[in-house]
Amino acid sequence: MDILQLILSILPPIIAIGLALITKEVISSLLIGILAGTLIYSQGNVVGMVTATFELMGNKIGDNVNILIFLGLLGALVVIVTRAGGSAAYGEWASRKLTTRRGAALATSALGCLIFIDDYFNCLSVGTVMRPVTDKHRISRAKLAYLLDATAAPICIIAPVSSWGASVASYMADATGLNGMTTFVKTIPYNFYAILTIIMILVVCLTKLNYGPMAKFEKNAIEKGDLFTHTENVVTDDFGGNNGGKALKGKVYDLVIPILALIVCTVIAMVYTGGGFSGTPFLSSFGECDSSFSLVLGSFLGLVVTFILYIPRKVLSFVDFMGGITEGIKSMVPAFTILILAWTIGGVCSSDYLNTGELVGNAISNSAFPTFLLPAVIMVVAAFLGFSTGTSWGTMAILIPIGAAIASAPQTQHLLLPIFGCTLGGAVYGDHVSPISDTTILSSTGAGCNHLDHVSSQMYYASTVLVCCLVGHVLMGLMGGSMVVPLIVSVALLLAALFVLNRVQSKKDSIDYSQVKF
Repeated sequence: MDILQLILSILPPIIAIGLALITKEVISSLLIGILAGTLIYSQGNVVGMVTATFELMGNKIGDNVNILIFLGLLGALVVIVTRAGGSAAYGEWASRKLTTRRGAALATSALGCLIFIDDYFNCLSVGTVMRPVTDKHRISRAKLAYLLDATAAPICIIAPVSSWGASVASYMADATGLNGMTTFVKTIPYNFYAILTIIMILVVCLTKLNYGPMAKFEKNAIEKGDLFTHTENVVTDDFGGNNGGKALKGKVYDLVIPILALIVCTVIAMVYTGGGFSGTPFLSSFGECDSSFSLVLGSFLGLVVTFILYIPRKVLSFVDFMGGITEGIKSMVPAFTILILAWTIGGVCSSDYLNTGELVGNAISNSAFPTFLLPAVIMVVAAFLGFSTGTSWGTMAILIPIGAAIASAPQTQHLLLPIFGCTLGGAVYGDHVSPISDTTILSSTGAGCNHLDHVSSQMYYASTVLVCCLVGHVLMGLMGGSMVVPLIVSVALLLAALFVLNRVQSKKDSIDYSQVKF
């Protein structure tokens, strides 16, 4: 392999990520990374660079237009529910029931686990609903963003009935010729990263664990009442739902019913687009569904149900309802902008342009690594690709076929499920720590916090989990693919690491919890 070609293929995401971390400005960093990639692709032709950039951007918008429509409809639903007072009513109810900081954090994570259909919906809806509650208990916006992000993707990646499960099952079916959904379900116990992340969320919620940048954000929130620390470049903090100063009439069920309607309608839509109403078995319909179009149908039907729920009761006037749709779509413009740029730089790294994924994947598959290290090495590669491209879905689409090819050899057949589990876990980790990841962006959006504050604080927590997983996966390779003992070892190592890190941070700069009820 041409080393120069490999270096040039990974240069654009490195430029974008480096500039984002240095300048703390995501949009210009992404744009410069995109232009660098298309300049390389155009072999230094500036005109070709410009035309390739906007041609690719247009194609990406076209390919992902349903996601943009879904986000617009979801933003509209959020604003309408907020204008009606549903979110305020839920916040007041939750504030009465959740009297401790621990309870608010656990409720946020539990709600995130319950909304497992799609990570986009999860991040935005849970963040909007729980912000008033977490704000009351002085949970920093960075901590809220972590709770959203760390429950969204890990839950979606182990839930068969989700947009993630459906996509991954289709990748696995294409790569192996086996039943995709069955293979996906068998892979779940090998996805150490998702399992350990959920365990870590419980530890974070139940204890006073804080370290890395998160300790500073939490200290400012608890001791000073400063929930943001940095207020610049906050993606969104208010979905525009003040109803023009009018009295709010909403009840708790004015929030619950629209969300339930959205979930139920989305599930029905996934079954419908997957042929479930035309004879396709129920579970198979999820594997064959058009998940993005299903989200559009589900969110539209959720809006229809909300209209029927609100207008006859005069919770909102027709004019206010339609105005909420406009405001909701407007509230998504910053997220639209960053998402489009993130998709574009991912496209620059695709096989049609710089071929980043295949080059990196082949570099590892063609190397003479010991067999027992393959799961851990695959996880590192997946993590790097997810971090570089900002897309766990793209990473999984690239590496699952490569992983299947590696595991097709007689000496590695027993590692098929471990390799798949490491691919999924590494991709989610890369997604978690990448500034250009769409779900990371939407977690910042849902929490209403500075995007790079979220990235910098989550990176420490996610990396702790990754290191513990890697130890477990090396042990798994040594034990011939067995997962029970390696998983127990990884969990024990995680708990020990968190205890030590918390002790070190407490000695360095302790937090005074006397001003909050823990």
